[in-house]
Amino acid sequence: MSHEKGVLDTSAVLRLHELEPGDLPIDSAITAVTLAELSVGPLLAQDDEVRAARLSQVQRAETDYGEPIPFGVEAARAFAQVAADIRRSGRKPAARAFDALIAATAKAAGLPLYTFNAADLRGVTGLEIVALPPEHNT
Repeated sequence: MSHEKGVLDTSAVLRLHELEPGDLPIDSAITAVTLAELSVGPLLAQDDEVRAARLSQVQRAETDYGEPIPFGVEAARAFAQVAADIRRSGRKPAARAFDALIAATAKAAGLPLYTFNAADLRGVTGLEIVALPPEHNT
């Protein structure tokens, strides 16, 4: 089920090639945390070819999604609940810190989160999580 608007996490941005256009919201957004996570990739690349490919991903994300949703005060407050929910589910929020920050940003914005890592966010309350890839009926 596609929504009018939604947030793509880093896994969704990196694996867009695995999805069909109808799998995503009509108006897709990314968060500043996603942009930060993507921006680390080129800096850690071991060779020029990988660095160029990763830099292209960052530039494409900036072009395709425009201004990212910032991590502000409301997202910071939402993060506390997201981290607590993850911990109550028996997982450590620090292990998936970027995912938790992205989830908190989507939650604060009142938007569903599209992710390939839905199991990592199991138990998070007040956030609609759209698991990717969706099952397609043929």
